[in-house]
Amino acid sequence: QVQLVESGGALVRTGDSLTLSCVASGRIYNDDTMGWFRQAAGKERESVATMGSGGTSWYRDSVKGRFSIARNSSRTNIYYYVYLTMTNLRPEDTAVYYCWVYSFRSEHFGQGTQVIVSE
Repeated sequence: QVQLVESGGALVRTGDSLTLSCVASGRIYNDDTMGWFRQAAGKERESVATMGSGGTSWYRDSVKGRFSIARNSSRTNIYYYVYLTMTNLRPEDTAVYYCWVYSFRSEHFGQGTQVIVSE
């Protein structure tokens, strides 16, 4: 099993910055791809940013230059951490943000953390 626990969601103002954190444990390995998805009210879940074990990252166009993903692991590789630093936040970034791991051909999501950006 895979356990993903997000934190860091908050109510912020337009232009503010915020960092989301995720702790991943269980059947996760260093080769797995990790990242973040989000789902706004009434919309489908969408990918935001991902990072492979080699550090290669991908961002959706609407967040390029504003969001940054990072990951690391504990020394014993029991826990993996993935972060999403969001700057210059916009109201359209309002959503529930989900930590995501792709492992053994399966996707895993955390319970989500709410980000609200007020105008």
